[in-house]
Amino acid sequence: MTSSITRRRWLALNLGQLLQISTRPVVPAIASAIAPVIAPMLAPSVAPVIGLLAGKDAQAASSTAADPVPPPLLLAKVAGPQVDVARYLVSEKLDGVRAYWTGERLLFRRGAAIRAPAWFTERLPHHPLDGELWLARGRFNAVSGLLRQEQSADDPLWRAVSYKLFELPGTSGGFARRVGLLAQVTNDPALRHVQVTEQRRLSGPAELQRWLAEVIAAGGEGLMLHEADAPYVTGRSEVLLKLKPQLDAEAVVIAHLPGKGRHTGRLGALQVSSEDGRTFAIGSGLTDELRDHPPAIGSIVVYRYRGLTSRGLPRFATFWRMAEAQ
Repeated sequence: MTSSITRRRWLALNLGQLLQISTRPVVPAIASAIAPVIAPMLAPSVAPVIGLLAGKDAQAASSTAADPVPPPLLLAKVAGPQVDVARYLVSEKLDGVRAYWTGERLLFRRGAAIRAPAWFTERLPHHPLDGELWLARGRFNAVSGLLRQEQSADDPLWRAVSYKLFELPGTSGGFARRVGLLAQVTNDPALRHVQVTEQRRLSGPAELQRWLAEVIAAGGEGLMLHEADAPYVTGRSEVLLKLKPQLDAEAVVIAHLPGKGRHTGRLGALQVSSEDGRTFAIGSGLTDELRDHPPAIGSIVVYRYRGLTSRGLPRFATFWRMAEAQ
C-alpha cells in the first residue's frame, strides 16, 4: 500500500509536535503509553524526560520488548505523465493487506505476525514471497477487520481470502523472470488460495488509460507498473509505480483538535504528521463515529488528496480509512 516508515520511528520523529500541538496537557496515562515505544529511539539526554512523564525512569521504559521488525519491501512511487509503458509489466492495484512470507511466517508490512490458519500457510515454500491478502474489489475493510481479530485464524472468512502474489524476494534476474517463477508456487493443488497477480504488457499510454478506466469502473483502485527488467530491490523505488485517479498517503495522528459549531464537544479534526514530518489537519471525511471515538494518538490513518501546495502540503486532504492492520 503506501509507506514504509514504522510507527515507532514516526512517534519518535514527532514527539515534540505531540507535546506542543495537543490541546490538552500530556497526562501521565498518555506518557505511560508512549514511553516504552519512544524512549529507546531517543538520545540519552531526552529519554529520561519521557520516563518521568510516565511515572517511571527511562531504564524501565527501555526494558520492554522490541517492536516487530518490518520486512524489506519494495514500495511504489507515483507514476508521472511521461511513463514509457513498454518498459513495464502492469497489474491491478489490489485493495487488500500486504503480506510477506518469510519462508516460515506470514507478516504484516510493519513486521507483526499475521494470525492465519495453519492450512493457509503450511504448504507455502521455504522461500520468501510477497503479495496481498485479498477478498474482492471494495472489500478492504472486511479483510482488514478479519486480520485484526484476536482469534482471526478461527474465522471461516479465511476460506474466501486469496494470497495474491506479485514478487519473489531475493531471486536473481528481472521482474519478468521472477513472475514466471511464481507460477511454480501455484502448481500445488493444496494452494488454490494462492494466486499470481496478473501482469500485462501494454502497447502504450492509450491502452494503459483504457485499462485504468475499466478497473476504476469495476470498483478497483488503480494500476501498478513494475519495470520488467528490474532486479529485486527494496525501499521506495521508481522500478515500481502506482497509477490512481486519486492520490493517497499515510500519516500519524499527533493530536485531536476540538470541534466547533455542531461538532462542539467532540472531534473537529485530526492533527497529523506525514512521512516527511509535515503537519496538517484532516477534518473532511470523518464520520460521526470517528468524531465521537477518534483514532488514538499514534495511530496511522490513510488520507486522500489532490496534489500538493507550493509548501508541499496535501490539497483537500480527506480522511479515507485507518491504515491496514499492523
